[in-house]
Amino acid sequence: MLNWLLIFVPAAILLEFLTPTAQTWIFITSCLAIVPLAGWLGRATEQLAHHTGEGVGGLLNATFGNAAELIIGIIALTKGLNEIVKASLTGSILGNLLLVAGAAMVVGGWNREKQTFSRSAAETNGGMLVMAVAAMLFPAIFDFTYRWRDPEYAAHEHALSIGTCIILLIVYGLGLVFTLRTHRHLFSRGPSASEEAPIGFSGIHGAWSVRKSVIVLLVASAGIAFVAELLVGSADAMAKHLGWNSVFVGVILLAIIGNAAEHSTALLLARRNDMDTAMAITYQSSLQIALFATPVLVIIGAVLASLGVGHAHFLDLIFSPMEVVAVILSVAIVVVLNQDGQTNWFEGALLLALYAILGIAFFYIPTQAGHG
Repeated sequence: MLNWLLIFVPAAILLEFLTPTAQTWIFITSCLAIVPLAGWLGRATEQLAHHTGEGVGGLLNATFGNAAELIIGIIALTKGLNEIVKASLTGSILGNLLLVAGAAMVVGGWNREKQTFSRSAAETNGGMLVMAVAAMLFPAIFDFTYRWRDPEYAAHEHALSIGTCIILLIVYGLGLVFTLRTHRHLFSRGPSASEEAPIGFSGIHGAWSVRKSVIVLLVASAGIAFVAELLVGSADAMAKHLGWNSVFVGVILLAIIGNAAEHSTALLLARRNDMDTAMAITYQSSLQIALFATPVLVIIGAVLASLGVGHAHFLDLIFSPMEVVAVILSVAIVVVLNQDGQTNWFEGALLLALYAILGIAFFYIPTQAGHG
């Protein structure tokens, strides 16, 4: 992964300065550059968590678990690309629940009759996901119902979005207390079911010092911020050049890129029959996006807009009907399939099939209004 980092980060920078019109190639190299940076960020967070104890370590993982998506989102906000921001948030939830979980079930369940994981944890996480879906659904219903009837619609919509975000952050904080303190025995990760060695990081083994972890964390965050600037700018230009809609770019491409490091880890764990940890990754990543990253970006968007930073304007919680329905269907099928605490490869295939259908539907969203 270090070689990958040394190749594609300079390549993205050189393409931006030498051939700024080659937006498609800038986008591709930026994607390949941000994946190892996100991996280093996750590695540094894990190492730092080992030195802080379970409670603080869990909080660090929760806070920095989706740092790459947050940084990409903030950069996009400053450019006024709010639809791409919301699409990438939706895509992260869909990608974790359908693509990652589905692939993990297929990879881990192949040649096995079934795999098991904590049913109690699945029920709690499922309940939190349903609550997050409600937070997406009701602002959309408010928009559909009162957009043309409320003379103060914009002010009310902003207040609804900010109020909902504050509640989501409170629920997320309470969820951390529940999972890390009062009921942590339900979420504790036991030893892997496999006797294989634990997963390394690109051949790097052994613990890091606190100083090294902090330095890598800061450098990786700075690198992601820089590459994200190239990524977001080229994504919009590439989409227009290829005739793709911005929702597809955000829901599918940016979401997969931002979660690539976690995706690979979940697959390796599932293959080693450590389905508890693999499912914890998929659930927690989705919840972090829905309950933490989304409200934080809405609040940051409001601050950036009030300060007049770049092209930033208020980011609301009004997701498109397709995005809302996609998340509802994804949460529904995951909750139904996982309520028994067991998985098999066929259930994973069902999740992947739904993800493919959603991807096709998002791809064919028209980029401009039709005639008539």
